[in-house]
Amino acid sequence: MPEPQLAGRVAIVTGASSGIGRVTARRLARHGATVVAVARRATLLDALVAECRTEAPASFALAGDLGERAFAEGIVAETVARTGRLDILVNNAGMSKHKHILEVTPDEVDQVMRVNFMACVWTTLTAIPHLLRVGGGTIVNVSSFAAKVTPPREAVYAASKAAMNAFSEGLWHDLAGSGIHTAIVNPGPIDTEIWEKTDQPTAYKGRKFPPELVADAVVEEIVHRRFECTVPKHNPMLMTARALRLLAPGLARAGMTHMDPVPPELFTRARQRSER
Repeated sequence: MPEPQLAGRVAIVTGASSGIGRVTARRLARHGATVVAVARRATLLDALVAECRTEAPASFALAGDLGERAFAEGIVAETVARTGRLDILVNNAGMSKHKHILEVTPDEVDQVMRVNFMACVWTTLTAIPHLLRVGGGTIVNVSSFAAKVTPPREAVYAASKAAMNAFSEGLWHDLAGSGIHTAIVNPGPIDTEIWEKTDQPTAYKGRKFPPELVADAVVEEIVHRRFECTVPKHNPMLMTARALRLLAPGLARAGMTHMDPVPPELFTRARQRSER
């Protein structure tokens, strides 16, 4: 039997308690990596780690809020203290914010940016010195197709993911020659519990794809040092949306407005509030 592709590597996976993060952690363990599973829900993490240990016995969990800088930085320090190294960082933690901009509060924006973007920054900046010490490694940032084509009611969520993408692209240039590889995964509609956590009903009624596709993309980017991919790959719906956004933005806007129109009473209520 061939040696597992990631044997001897240590990988942090954030947002690992469910969905994409959970499946990715299992995939990495199957490929031989010691997994450090990170999320808020300790009970779910414990169950995941028990599964990972069947193939990666040294795997463990760290439970806490990645929206807090001290915890986000601390998971890297704790991982290195317990294992002696860090090779892979998968920044997957994220929260939904499907809400019309007239009803979004500054505190909500701050929370989304902290969890979806700043946590990625904090873990990455803390990880880089350790990755350099072992001669390199891989940082995979799990973004969203919403960063490429922003649907209605997704301004804040998409902004947090677009920031992650720009940060990742900057790392491509700043870390060139260091041995540290940075990659982006842009998932489309993936079947996870995030759809159950929207603030307002979503207009999307199409197919949702299994999180295993994203986990496979993460492993591919680590093993083959790919820079960016969209999941599902070569999907006609996503390809068309991207092409319209780039080549016919007016048509793309019209399509989005038709898909999820804004009720006139929403503006009426906003005007009434502004007159108080």
